Amino acid sequence: MSRVIFDIETVGKDFDSLEQPVQDYLLRWAESDEEKKEVEESLSFYPLTGEIVAIGMLNPDTAKGAVYFQNRSDPLLPFEEDGIRYESGTEEDILVKFWDTVKSYDQFVTFNGRGFDCPFIMVRSAVHKIKPKRDLMPNRYGDAHIDLFDQLTFFGASRRKFSLDMWCRTFGIKSPKEDGITGYQVKELFQSGKHIEIARYCAGDLRATKELLAVWENYLKFSNRR
Repeated sequence: MSRVIFDIETVGKDFDSLEQPVQDYLLRWAESDEEKKEVEESLSFYPLTGEIVAIGMLNPDTAKGAVYFQNRSDPLLPFEEDGIRYESGTEEDILVKFWDTVKSYDQFVTFNGRGFDCPFIMVRSAVHKIKPKRDLMPNRYGDAHIDLFDQLTFFGASRRKFSLDMWCRTFGIKSPKEDGITGYQVKELFQSGKHIEIARYCAGDLRATKELLAVWENYLKFSNRR
């Protein structure tokens, strides 16, 4: 069975650039300055107020993959680093490349892909009039999409939900956060033109997810085979 891990990085739009009715809608429950700031800083969480700046894909069995990322400065030629091929383009370009690649795999692996990555990819693709080439949201309990966020909480049986960083630290896996970058810094990096840093951060998430997948498969996934 061929399988692929994927992950996205997103940024929110500038709040002041949004139409006034949209601003009013988003701020309808915000009363304090702190609450208004929280709304403005959460725009990257939703495909209606954010966009994808990087999509990473990694085959966990070959350790080969690609990161497609936005680059609003001078176009870069594709290059390869540590088994990852990096290619730049617009949001539309990287979404097209994603669909062209993902269609050939039998199984998807994500961390919170069902709750974040997949809906975000689907909606942003629709914004660009790009039709999906695979169903990213098949039966939650099947084998077509292994969402480790679901698996590690036993499909919600565990009350507390932990981040990828927390799971990595628990199992001794190198976390991408150890290099000093978090998802909250992606917008700042993007605005500063540090697109390759975002792409490498995305690649770090892929590698961490690969290691977490191995822990789940070897020590947590129940199998009747002996």
